[in-house]
Amino acid sequence: MARKHSPRSHRLLAAFTSGILAFAAAQTLYAPNRIAVADRAEAAPDQTAAPEAALPSSIVDLQLFRQTSSVGIESATGVPGTATLVNLNPTINVWYLLKVVWQGGSESSYQLENPQPRSQTVALNPNDAAGIELVDGGTRQRCNLFAGTALAEASQSHVPYAPLCEGRLLLRNPAKGHLTRLEAEAQFVRNQVWGGEKITVIFHHLLEDTHRQTAQLSAAPTQGTTTAPAASENAPAAALIDAKYTDRVLTPSGLGIPLENQHGELRPGAWYAASDNPGVYVSLIEPQLIDATILESHKGTVNALDAVEASSLCYLVAFDLDRFDLGYALGTENPSVEWSEHIQPQMKDSRLPGPDGIGTIAPLVSPGLISPGSARITVATFAGGFKRLHGAFKYGELATVNHGSHYGFLENGVVFSRLQPGLATVFVLADGSVGMKSWEPKDNGLLGRIRYARQNGVPIVEFDERSQSTVPGRLVNQWGPGNWSGSEDTKLRTLRAGAALQSSGNKRFLIYAVFSDATPSAMARVFQAYRFRYGMHLDMNALEHSYFALYRRAGSQLIVDYLIDGMSEVDKMDSGGTTPRFLGYPDNRDFFFITRRNP
Repeated sequence: MARKHSPRSHRLLAAFTSGILAFAAAQTLYAPNRIAVADRAEAAPDQTAAPEAALPSSIVDLQLFRQTSSVGIESATGVPGTATLVNLNPTINVWYLLKVVWQGGSESSYQLENPQPRSQTVALNPNDAAGIELVDGGTRQRCNLFAGTALAEASQSHVPYAPLCEGRLLLRNPAKGHLTRLEAEAQFVRNQVWGGEKITVIFHHLLEDTHRQTAQLSAAPTQGTTTAPAASENAPAAALIDAKYTDRVLTPSGLGIPLENQHGELRPGAWYAASDNPGVYVSLIEPQLIDATILESHKGTVNALDAVEASSLCYLVAFDLDRFDLGYALGTENPSVEWSEHIQPQMKDSRLPGPDGIGTIAPLVSPGLISPGSARITVATFAGGFKRLHGAFKYGELATVNHGSHYGFLENGVVFSRLQPGLATVFVLADGSVGMKSWEPKDNGLLGRIRYARQNGVPIVEFDERSQSTVPGRLVNQWGPGNWSGSEDTKLRTLRAGAALQSSGNKRFLIYAVFSDATPSAMARVFQAYRFRYGMHLDMNALEHSYFALYRRAGSQLIVDYLIDGMSEVDKMDSGGTTPRFLGYPDNRDFFFITRRNP
């Protein structure tokens, strides 16, 4: 049975929401004067801004590797026009922008998705005024788009992915993304109440420790194999545990993923195979169980852990990268591309609607849903990083460069927001290889080959080549310069999620971790214990923001397993079963997805 949010969190949420209206009414009396003062304060010009002539007019201008072609076309009634096709990144070869202009001024833009990017290309045929052609090896297929009603019908279908050309092309349509109750209330406060951002900080304080979980720690059974971990030659490397806990087991109450031949007790830091999902492993740990040498290391960059976060459970899931690929998709609304309100005023260029020169992704659209081709092979989804609201720096060195260092992101080779130096970055190349690193200017040489990328803050841990060990990021215990949360309270504990990479023998693993109650210092200690090569923060504060779902299939039935039971509440459930977010319906938030490779 799905685990519900605690009664305390519901009471706090209800009290908080009901109190907002009264607070808003009182503040409205004073808001006009304060807003007027803010309006008079002009931002200092940014000396790094591009010349006026170089300012982009749309997201298409950010695509440095695009290829464009145009041909004359003709409608079914004989009206002449021009079709322009832009392959937004030929190396990735997934997204095309088609612009159709008819004589008389009517024009429309369509975003096309190529479901077979490795074998099929899309081209305009100068000898065919009725459509385009799809080229797959030596095969050419004519696709009539201009002389008929196919494009108009597909764009009016309100289907997020409408098939064209017998399904060999997809038209991406706008969709309304799902908004959870918590997000809706927070959005109302931020948008409708003067000083709303400060109020949401209070809200985070009220929910502190709400999602905290612990586990019973007991002696391991002396008989049987119920606590035997997964085979060491296939599983990730176990965490380094204090010797006095090596014969102990944890009994969690909230783990929602069933394990092979396991029914309760788990050795802390060990990895266990997920049921019916080869190559997927699960581990549990509490920071207080970590080897003392690790807990005593790097005290200059990691804060001491208090008793609460030291005893709070962390859930980890690992994916064998020989078996799986990583993907990333934008939500219908987030992360957006306009300016973050979090930056220093002087970092904003008043000529630009956003740090990259654009304030919208139009004419591109984001359905907030996995495409049909990927959906069939998806085995897991998990939530992305911060919204643009907090996805930039207000304090520290990164706040004073590159317009405040807004977090960058790419999907299917298309740059939505440029990758910024110094930021923690997870990326996937055209060949499927996954990397994580702190971005450097020289890494921009990879941009033509990057299929997916997402930045979020600064590193939790990195690998030190000199000592051949995992070390905490230098800003782990610096709340402002590290931009670790929307709160200015440097002692705030909360639910947090992160991603990491581990190398074990000749194996590489992608890890997703959810900390039920932690600061970045606790995250760093756990990542050190597992000897991750790199680790970064994702989102925080609520189960829906750290959502993780694992999928199993039994014939036509889809079985959804949640990392933590309470994560099920964000999904839609009816008599027909569970419809998971990202996979079954559009969502407003960005997300990652894991697909199984062809054997």
